[in-house]
Amino acid sequence: MDDRDPLALEKTAIEVAQETAALALAVRDRVVGDRSVADMTTKSSATDVVTAGDRECEALVRERLAALRPDDVVLGEEEGGATSAAPGQVRWVVDPIDGTVNYTHGLPWFSVSLGVEIDGRAVAGAVVEPVSGRVWSAAAGHGARLDDRPLRASALDRVEIAVVGTGLAYDPARRVRQAALIGRVAGAIGDVRRQGCASLDLCSVAAGWIDGFYEHGLKPWDWCAGALIAEEAGAVVRRPVTGPVPDDGWGPEATFAAGPALAGPLADLLRGAGASEL
Repeated sequence: MDDRDPLALEKTAIEVAQETAALALAVRDRVVGDRSVADMTTKSSATDVVTAGDRECEALVRERLAALRPDDVVLGEEEGGATSAAPGQVRWVVDPIDGTVNYTHGLPWFSVSLGVEIDGRAVAGAVVEPVSGRVWSAAAGHGARLDDRPLRASALDRVEIAVVGTGLAYDPARRVRQAALIGRVAGAIGDVRRQGCASLDLCSVAAGWIDGFYEHGLKPWDWCAGALIAEEAGAVVRRPVTGPVPDDGWGPEATFAAGPALAGPLADLLRGAGASEL
């Protein structure tokens, strides 16, 4: 089999993510359950924490991928790595624990997220929930699945009853701007969810659990796998861009996903309320 086959890469992503999910729980039980400051450090702000779990989980992912696929490169949230890859080379984009704040507070909504890219395009991905054991996955051109059940994004077309997910950045000034945008659109949509794990928010769009999602300032490891899962489930997806910014009213750092009937009117609402200024 072609070692770049999307289905084969999806299978490997699931295998490694499941093993890493088990480690995440074990580490949390050992050192994070008491929210010990000795096992936490901060990155961009006081609320942007990294734990022993993040570090140990990323180390395991790198170890397993080095053994299974030694010719691939890895970009990870904690250790950095390959910001680019050679033409045709497989790059893994890894968030060892997405939703770290939830993880440290005992909330079950966090994940291990592994995306796979070739030539800058996502071709496979897996998002595994350590607490529930649920496995979200996709292979380009082959659809998206939750525990092997096909996924389909919401068919809703009415913004006024839509449930929309979003997130808030760690930077305090940006959080204020993002919160103000929520205030400007809250009266025009059905409801808002802020769940604290972007990969699972995107998976929720894929399942139709929420009708749309947007957030500014996400990193590739936050959206790589989840955006593909949403897209393969039929959602309209807009990823952050590098280089020239398209004249689409979003600005460079927006991630957006919504069911196909809702995507246009929801995007118009958000952009009209100033989403490009976040």
